[in-house]
Amino acid sequence: MARSVSLALLLGFSSLALPGCVARTAAAIVTAPVKVVSKGVDLATTSQSEADEKRGREIRKREEKLGKLQRRYEEELKNCREGDRRQCIRARETHAEMQRLIPKIPAEPNG
Repeated sequence: MARSVSLALLLGFSSLALPGCVARTAAAIVTAPVKVVSKGVDLATTSQSEADEKRGREIRKREEKLGKLQRRYEEELKNCREGDRRQCIRARETHAEMQRLIPKIPAEPNG
């Protein structure tokens, strides 16, 4: 008798919990496509701050390269003035590379 009562109570409680479980599962199934699409959109788009950070990194790399070229050019020019003709040719090549790179670096704002 005690076993049948406890079985009846267990079934009663289970039947109360079951609708909530079914509702949660149904809600999860309904919202799953929306979550998948929104995640895909997030992955496919770049936020403005991410784009700004990427652009900043690219500009810094160009500035670093320009600085290295400038130092190399000054050394080659010094050696050229001391009579090394090969360094004169290299200095011209380095200067040309610098001139190609300069337009890709934005000017600093005034003020």
